[in-house]
Amino acid sequence: MLIYALILFVSALAGGLLVLKIRNIKERTFKLLLVFAGSYLFSITIIHLLPEIMGGRERPERIGLYVLAGFFLQLFLEYFTSGVEHGHLHGLEQEKKHSHSHHFTPLTLLVALCIHALMDGALLVHPSEAGHSHDSDALLAGVVLHKMPAAFALMSVLTHQFKSLKKAMGMLLIFAVASPVGLYLSEYILTHEGGWNSFTDIIYPLVAGSFLHISATIFIENSPEHNFNLHKLISSLTGALLAVIAELMA
Repeated sequence: MLIYALILFVSALAGGLLVLKIRNIKERTFKLLLVFAGSYLFSITIIHLLPEIMGGRERPERIGLYVLAGFFLQLFLEYFTSGVEHGHLHGLEQEKKHSHSHHFTPLTLLVALCIHALMDGALLVHPSEAGHSHDSDALLAGVVLHKMPAAFALMSVLTHQFKSLKKAMGMLLIFAVASPVGLYLSEYILTHEGGWNSFTDIIYPLVAGSFLHISATIFIENSPEHNFNLHKLISSLTGALLAVIAELMA
């Protein structure tokens, strides 16, 4: 678990710090990376997470309701983040120019992102004694692939808002710590009776719905006119194939 926590922390921190090294990343390159990450996240949710939480359930429709709730929970969180968690770089600055958009502050942005990050960390708790047959490496890769561009977008926004690297770094560190905190908090909850059932019945479906929303949004935002693009197709197929390989090797 310590290794997972370190990977979560370092990946978020590294994604944010890249802003200081890559001030003007090409939009086309960034979008292709997002499509790759979104495709991997979508694929690993479909072939790993959903079968795991649906398998052997007497009332799978109840799980489906929580998946749906997770989808709309993510939609609600994006009211405060404007899509930073799926790498949206410009929405927050544009909204600040409009007088009717009062819901964004750096604090609300950070809180909303940390709520999502806590759930990401909780997703990676899979104790073998609970009968879980897969390891979580493939899921960890999916979390990292969407956390790094999220941290990059977050740091881009914070440096623009604060004009202070020290303040921006402080908030980035809080974001980077959120997923490891979710991981350890979940480990603590699992020590109590009924903890595992609460995760498989509620937390995992909520996160699955959130992942479906994020990955679907990435595809829609990067193909606004639904034009065929060979590079995006290759990037999507590569992400999906990597998810399949990672799951087969688990």
